Amino acid sequence: MTKNNILTQILDRIKPTAYEQQRMQKVADHIISLVDQVAASSGLTEVSGALVGSAARGTWISGEHDLDIFIMFPEETSNDELKNIGLRIARQVASNADRFEERYAEHPYIHAFFDDFEVDLVPCFRVGSAARIKSAVDRTPFHNQFILERIRGLEDEVLLLKQFMKGAGVYGSDLRTGGFSGYLAELLIIRYGTFVAVLEAADGWKPGIIIDIMEHGNKEHNDPLVMVDPTDPARNVAAALTLDRFACFIDRARQYLCPSVNDPLEQFFPGMSVPLNDAEFDIITGKRGTSLMAVVFDSPDVVEDVLYPQLFMLHGSICELLSRYGFQVLNGDVWTGDGVVVVVLEMEVKQLPPVKKHLGPPVWEKSHAGSFKQKYLQNKGLSKVYIEKGRYVVDVGRKYSDAAELLRNELNTCRLGKHVGKNIQSGFKVLEGRELREIDSHSFREFLTGFFHLNADE
Repeated sequence: MTKNNILTQILDRIKPTAYEQQRMQKVADHIISLVDQVAASSGLTEVSGALVGSAARGTWISGEHDLDIFIMFPEETSNDELKNIGLRIARQVASNADRFEERYAEHPYIHAFFDDFEVDLVPCFRVGSAARIKSAVDRTPFHNQFILERIRGLEDEVLLLKQFMKGAGVYGSDLRTGGFSGYLAELLIIRYGTFVAVLEAADGWKPGIIIDIMEHGNKEHNDPLVMVDPTDPARNVAAALTLDRFACFIDRARQYLCPSVNDPLEQFFPGMSVPLNDAEFDIITGKRGTSLMAVVFDSPDVVEDVLYPQLFMLHGSICELLSRYGFQVLNGDVWTGDGVVVVVLEMEVKQLPPVKKHLGPPVWEKSHAGSFKQKYLQNKGLSKVYIEKGRYVVDVGRKYSDAAELLRNELNTCRLGKHVGKNIQSGFKVLEGRELREIDSHSFREFLTGFFHLNADE
């Protein structure tokens, strides 16, 4: 089967059917009418609802029932009015939903469930141009307009690119994923014309590549990929894309373009990660011969884009703490699920000898050298003061020779975000080695397969 035939087969799986499209439009129209009715009943005739995002642009993948409905206020509306009145309208609209919850980004908004559709009801300003935005979400209607004017006839190419990115694990500009947004995927198709042409371009990408569709000439960014926002030249659409996700996309593009690739379909729909059972966990950790540990605590009840920056900061700070005390972290990652956070750390060793070398100043730095030598002549070391490579040195006892003990006693000295810090102070535990098997979660066992970089069929 040729790759063109395979792409046709993939489109048959991911392109919404006519019925699915009609049903989505019916739900969207119903919610927009509710927004308009609630606004009108409050005398707010200039406030209206609008569908934006991939659902509005025909670039959504079958089965993805996510709708972004913006509640658009006149530009002269104050921030306080937008927050208060916008949230009140959103609540009234959501009272017709199966359930809803308030969420918080730059402005509060409502996340609601209408049948099997997840709907974000987001207040925003209807500004005259992208240069006059008053909040980040105000850009979205301009993105909508730009894409709609250029995407006709290219929708299938966008779907293929999005599914390919999903298969590669690089789709999603949320801070947890650090990948490509849907808007970025659409702009790449507009720039290069086809899904395959995007991959051919990516084959030659290097960090710092700049794509400027409208030739604005703004290059003041320091990111792996710079996609100058056509509607706002000061903004990089790819700002959330991490170096590793950027590199992974290049690698997967090359794999697809390779004539000898056995199963291109697998790149779009990879097999599910096989969760490690207890026996497999013991075998892989035994083969690696490293020391596995985990810090476990209750997950804060906040949205992921608030939670994950705090978790990544915590992970980095824990690694720095361990390094300061002489422990080498080989691998680390963060998992959340079932109401808990697990920071997993794989170390070369978890136990160090009780003694370590303590370096003093060079002998010729008389003042400092004298103070150092005098201090450790008073039997404060495990050896006499000696000279090595021109410096005074003394062997001293470690404060912590066990990594788990270090974490139990010093974790609160790490950089802790507001929500993470509060939950850690309420209690945490440190698991070692086989104790990680106590985390009874199918999702966590799948995570471990990825953590050890195992193939799905290993």
